[in-house]
Amino acid sequence: MKKILIIGGNGSGKTTFAKELSRKLNIPVIHLDKLYWKDNWQHASPDEFDEKLMAELVKDTWIIDGNMKRTLPLRLKHCDTVFVFDFSRIMCMLGAIKRTFQNYGKSRNDMGGYCPEKISLSFYKSIWKGTKNTMANFYKAIKEEPALNIIIFKKRKDVCDFLSKI
Repeated sequence: MKKILIIGGNGSGKTTFAKELSRKLNIPVIHLDKLYWKDNWQHASPDEFDEKLMAELVKDTWIIDGNMKRTLPLRLKHCDTVFVFDFSRIMCMLGAIKRTFQNYGKSRNDMGGYCPEKISLSFYKSIWKGTKNTMANFYKAIKEEPALNIIIFKKRKDVCDFLSKI
């Protein structure tokens, strides 16, 4: 495990896991949100984002957390291990709501620029409506790269158990 990709539903705990895995394995974390977002929820252009992403993908070791469907095939080609957070939409929703209230009005350190956490009904709606399709897309993309080490978490307890064994 030298190039690790963490994918899953919004609010599933990808970033929290990435930080803890980084601490335990001494591998740097790259947050896709940090590459994508600029101040006040403005996003990088696709070219700008791709350039930043490629600069990270060519490094010897990394942990990348985040989804960004458009670049998933590229990231899968560069990684050796994929952690999939395949949680129910209820668990993802609860995680997203918890994160919102813990960070409300502040910009998280895994975000690019200044993007204060806010209550966003459209974001919660996207989690509720999109989790099943998002996961189907992830599994389809993963099948295209059969040589990968794939670890699937279905519950938060699975994540805790895995981390405790490192």
